[in-house]
Amino acid sequence: MKICHVDMDAFFAAVEVRDNPELAGKPLIIGALPSERGVVSTCSYEARVYGVRSAMSIKEAYRRCPHGIYMHPNGRKYVEVSRQIHKIWSDFTDVVEYVSLDEGFLDVTGSEHLFGGAAAIGHEIKRRTNEEVGLTCSVGIGYSMMSAKLASEEKKPDGFFEILTPTNLRNLIIDRNVRIIYGVGAKTAEELARIGITTVREIYENSAGVISLLGNHGKQIVELAEGIDPRKVTAEADTKSIGLEHTFQQDITDFNYLKDVLLLTAEKLSFDIRQRGLYSRTITLKVTYKDMKSITRSKSGAFTDKTHDIYKTAAALFDKIEKRAIRLIGITLNNLSDTPDLQLSLFDMEKDTQRGNLDGTLMKLQQKYGRRIIKTADVLRAEQSVSEDD
Repeated sequence: MKICHVDMDAFFAAVEVRDNPELAGKPLIIGALPSERGVVSTCSYEARVYGVRSAMSIKEAYRRCPHGIYMHPNGRKYVEVSRQIHKIWSDFTDVVEYVSLDEGFLDVTGSEHLFGGAAAIGHEIKRRTNEEVGLTCSVGIGYSMMSAKLASEEKKPDGFFEILTPTNLRNLIIDRNVRIIYGVGAKTAEELARIGITTVREIYENSAGVISLLGNHGKQIVELAEGIDPRKVTAEADTKSIGLEHTFQQDITDFNYLKDVLLLTAEKLSFDIRQRGLYSRTITLKVTYKDMKSITRSKSGAFTDKTHDIYKTAAALFDKIEKRAIRLIGITLNNLSDTPDLQLSLFDMEKDTQRGNLDGTLMKLQQKYGRRIIKTADVLRAEQSVSEDD
């Protein structure tokens, strides 16, 4: 298998610098303004020198870099640039998994011979991205998804790197922090540190301890550290579905908490499909239990792109499933269309028009200032309940 991982360099900031060369070489922070409540969406590499990073509170960013240039994000412009980038990727393979507007995995196993190999594809993507879009990207070539992802991070910005065998991967990461392993977040790293494991080498030396401590999740960590990653790139052919899942570091039995996770998931998916001008007719709930048994439950109805509708349907499906320890929960939006099939009564049409006007206004604000600029009371409550680093 040959996987290509493409990651744009400081995407939002790079687009703004491209469109206003006077910003080049300056610490540019995209997100909220220093006078507002909010976070950093992304920042230029010049700002990162001062310790500014994505998801940092804007107040902390300003404390570290008071002389920086602060700008609101321009969502509509970034989506359009993303379409140009994705078009380039699609010229090399139809098996593309879009992680975000500026990042994706390409399975070029079946097409690399047409273009002179996977490395040649990576270099051509870099060339075309620079010449046609005016931006740089970092490209990694690997034998798996994790190896390709690590390769793209190795030489950023504007980098190119290959990790072609499990041995290459192990030699590269052996003395690095455990957080380099896919799926190891801050909480998992803390748990591993309690048994004396802070580096990948120590995972190799005490793999039994990792598995004993973390169970199935620990087994996956050990396998990934060894370079074993069976995941496949999942193509979003014609955008037939859009989904989002959350895997917990520890199994969850607090079902009110899980509903809060569903609400935040619905809010993110609603924003994603509205950005794409799509509506969903079928909502699918996915749950994986502690014993790794997975179930899905679906319900179809009227086309919608609303957070409330998505959450209400997913929560109703959740209420009907067996309640026991849960490892993963997610929502997928299926049967997508760019034209909602509205067959409403006059009363419903009036209400829908009112909602549509409000939603349109909210969308414009979110595109200008970022998705998280406006939140409902329910979303605020759910965010207080759900930790950002589960």
